[in-house]
Amino acid sequence: MTRIDFYILSSEQPEHADIFACRLTEKAYRAGMRVLIAVDNPERAKALDQLLWTFREDSFLPHAPQAELQQAAVEINSGEDPADHHGLLINLCSKVPKWFSRFERLAEIVIQQPEPLKRSRLRFGHFRDRGYPLQSHKITQSM
Repeated sequence: MTRIDFYILSSEQPEHADIFACRLTEKAYRAGMRVLIAVDNPERAKALDQLLWTFREDSFLPHAPQAELQQAAVEINSGEDPADHHGLLINLCSKVPKWFSRFERLAEIVIQQPEPLKRSRLRFGHFRDRGYPLQSHKITQSM
């Protein structure tokens, strides 16, 4: 069963969710996990692709948009079927992808804005009611 982690940022800035996603991706990659980052559209995928190259000077994360390269250690997905990907899914979408349960882990990143908070609370309740193992992590450090 998919383990679900909610990372609750103290920030209300959407770009902080993307930076945190890069940090989480780096940690998972260094631990040997394959990572799929799900976003709502190709424009956001392109922006995240750039951010993964630049979020830290001394970091290198081999990645690609899923449409360009299958089987990369880190893939960015904007709605495509994830094929055989099953490691860590970092969800930056406004909705939970229908195929999330294929993954060992799902990371939900929460920012302090009314609509994203509301969606996160509904997701947490949905997952809890279905028996998924849940963890919450309060992230207070600056981005």
